[in-house]
Amino acid sequence: MGCMYSTNNGRKNFGNCECIILASETCFSVNEIEALYVLYRRLGSSAVDEGLINKKEFELALLGNCGQRNLFVDRVFKWFDLKNNGVITFEDFVRSLSIFHPSTSETDKIAFAFNFYDVRNTGYIERAELKDMLLAIFEELEVTPSDNLVEAILEKTFVEVDHKQDGKIDQEEWKEYMARSPLLMKNMTLPCLKELTTTFPSFFISSEVCDSDLRAARDVCGSKRSKSSSKIQNHQSGPYLV
Repeated sequence: MGCMYSTNNGRKNFGNCECIILASETCFSVNEIEALYVLYRRLGSSAVDEGLINKKEFELALLGNCGQRNLFVDRVFKWFDLKNNGVITFEDFVRSLSIFHPSTSETDKIAFAFNFYDVRNTGYIERAELKDMLLAIFEELEVTPSDNLVEAILEKTFVEVDHKQDGKIDQEEWKEYMARSPLLMKNMTLPCLKELTTTFPSFFISSEVCDSDLRAARDVCGSKRSKSSSKIQNHQSGPYLV
């Protein structure tokens, strides 16, 4: 059937070639991308059926409510909003979810986690940034920690990670910390993304393009893929706002 979605500015067809491009640039198969499209459409019509996921719908999906500002939610939304235009397109949705796929490299997951906590985009994780994110995560979990607990967590983290003892965590220190913390890496992985068509059988859609045809079809979409890759590379070259 191919994927299709509409926007407020007119109808856009999301067909086989676009599915193949996303499959070739992410860890998802064509069938899995079509399954994700069904989920995307459900999320995108929970408040306003405009063919896109807006901030309100994203908050409803993530928290079950909306309107309560939270730094953690803001950062996650900004990660999904790759074009930084206040809405999440289907391409944004797939590419962003891909970072949590079991087959995504640890290097990419580590970079994502670092940029998530680097709120001010300085290239370092500073104590104030980590504290803000920690409080936001507690808030999202509806937990009210004591000041002593928050400071104890911060102190323990910096003792373990800030080997240079300069009051900030650089990318190399973060990489070493993640390598010593398998639980953190586990939290960066959603196993269900590897089994979309079996975990969510109602999402399964028979694809017009068999996954076995993916490699042969890539050449047909070469120019389109090149343009798409350029956009992603431009995004990755700058700081992530997650």
